[in-house]
Amino acid sequence: MADLGTVAGLTTPALLVEDTLLEANLATMSAALPGDRLRPHVKAHKCTALAARQHAAGHHGFTCATVREVEGMVAAGLGDDLLLANEVLDMRRLGALVAEGARVTAAVDSSQTIAAAVDGGVREVVIDVNVGLPRCGCPPEKAGDLAASARERGLAVRGVMGYEGHLMMVTPEAERTRLTEEAMKLLLAAHAEVGGDLVSAGGTGTHAVNTWASEIQAGSYALMDTAYGSLGLPFAQALSVLGTVISVSEGWAVADVGLKSLGMDHGNPTIEGASVWYCSDEHITFAPSTPGSVHVGDRVRVLPAHVDPTVALHEAMYLASGDRVLERWPVDLRGW
Repeated sequence: MADLGTVAGLTTPALLVEDTLLEANLATMSAALPGDRLRPHVKAHKCTALAARQHAAGHHGFTCATVREVEGMVAAGLGDDLLLANEVLDMRRLGALVAEGARVTAAVDSSQTIAAAVDGGVREVVIDVNVGLPRCGCPPEKAGDLAASARERGLAVRGVMGYEGHLMMVTPEAERTRLTEEAMKLLLAAHAEVGGDLVSAGGTGTHAVNTWASEIQAGSYALMDTAYGSLGLPFAQALSVLGTVISVSEGWAVADVGLKSLGMDHGNPTIEGASVWYCSDEHITFAPSTPGSVHVGDRVRVLPAHVDPTVALHEAMYLASGDRVLERWPVDLRGW
């Protein structure tokens, strides 16, 4: 293995992953949802090296958000059972993978997406059901008819999926559980009409309370972010964006981590021992809790509020143990 040096030697901003925390997160989730009870969602990390770790932990089916993610997973030898949990109107690239032996299942919620699967050469689908999040998914009462139409056109219908994404951050947990049950009643009613083995749902925020789905599509648990961290879930913040302090003034400091290296849709990132004021294109301005404790050239670890878009802004992540860089993992599932 090549010597990748130290964390202190990395060019910033750099995506940093603590190996021990990552492994702990993977082990914790595998204990909670072993084997095929978990279908990890690769959109959260977009990295086949990390997906290989999840595969080694016993999870051999994966969830993808884009055709590019599906292609990259197949190229990495992780194409045993891939679910594209998103509507796609041109499935020819997926069909080419199926023809080469990969198992790819596509989500459909309309006659148009069913036609796209047939025309593109995809052979297996799940019916995507709206369980309360106003995004994709058919009304529950129409799922049976869509499944019948798909079968009439020669497709195998593996079951249903529904994403209760609007409930991931609900607190307290008892309320999150109650609302998840209501959402899953809709999905199970649809499944009774559709049939098939799969009832696919959930995410990191509901992984422990959604006992109705046959598989959970969690992804953020592996790396985590501060939004999910606020829920008290049993996962550590394994990911940070490493920055360098480039300017210090009386009362504040500036590091070279800005909007171009952070997903900001869930709010400001966090720096331990400091108050973050704001982010601009290339900068984060923060006030250290202890005056005079930060100097030009210091390294800071910036904790993002939303892991998925943060990772997608970087070409690679660096796996580290303490100050030693263990591996450089390409974020190879980026792009479309």
